Amino acid sequence: MNNYENAIEIKNLTKKYDGFTLDNISFNVPRGSIMGFIGQNGAGKTTTIRALLNITKIDSGTINMLGMDLYENEYVIKEQIAAVFDELPFYDGFTAKTLGIMFEGMYGGWNKEQYYAYLERFNLPMKKKISKFSKGMKMKLQIATALSHGAKLLIMDEATTGLDPVVRNEILDIFREYLNDDTNSILMSSHITSDLDKIADSVTFIDHGKILLTGYKDEILESHGMARCSREDFKEINPNDYISARMNDFGVDFLVPDKTACKQKYSGLLIENTNLEEIMLFYVNKEKKEWS
Repeated sequence: MNNYENAIEIKNLTKKYDGFTLDNISFNVPRGSIMGFIGQNGAGKTTTIRALLNITKIDSGTINMLGMDLYENEYVIKEQIAAVFDELPFYDGFTAKTLGIMFEGMYGGWNKEQYYAYLERFNLPMKKKISKFSKGMKMKLQIATALSHGAKLLIMDEATTGLDPVVRNEILDIFREYLNDDTNSILMSSHITSDLDKIADSVTFIDHGKILLTGYKDEILESHGMARCSREDFKEINPNDYISARMNDFGVDFLVPDKTACKQKYSGLLIENTNLEEIMLFYVNKEKKEWS
């Protein structure tokens, strides 16, 4: 097994469509960690994930996974990764038992006992057609198959969307267990930032095909802050010192990327801690600068 620092390395990835461009994006997913890949619907998350799986052919750039070039080692890499999608990619006339037999033939590292243990843990019936499963059951089935062939990298595309909070928490617990092995890694695309607040080690924000921010979650949350002041006091704030500002009837809320420096520069300014959802919202409005 390769010794590698990053489970995923994307450099200068570009893909042009009519009306949308994935624009020269770069980011890394450190080995042994979970990265939240955050953005609004249509931001470029799914295009990036389809490129990682070589479903979408890229125009330029490089993709390394598990220490190997994707295009030179696609078969070897795909033996060691698993993808989980918002929509179930399996024929819904199958049963969970049929799927297990099918995957046993596909993956050399398939662990039948582990698969059945996950089915039991998730209360998934063996012989019921998948078409009769709820959305939560279908997602658990995908995760059971994903985690039963020794995958070292899990790629999730909006996998918790539409699930109730109880099921989402159950799935997040499974991911925590999976990451107890520090050679396992997860890339989890989502617009549900509250899930990533709980579980992500690092985050990458994408909007309109461009990376707005990437780094360790705790460092991003530590450095950023939400400042509040009156419209009159806001006139004294240098535009270079904030990402964007939301104007309201009571004054102005604005996101600062370096709350320590702002506290020193603007004594008396109220700056509070923020969260991933607010950070995403204010970065998305960066071009407008001021909005309401």
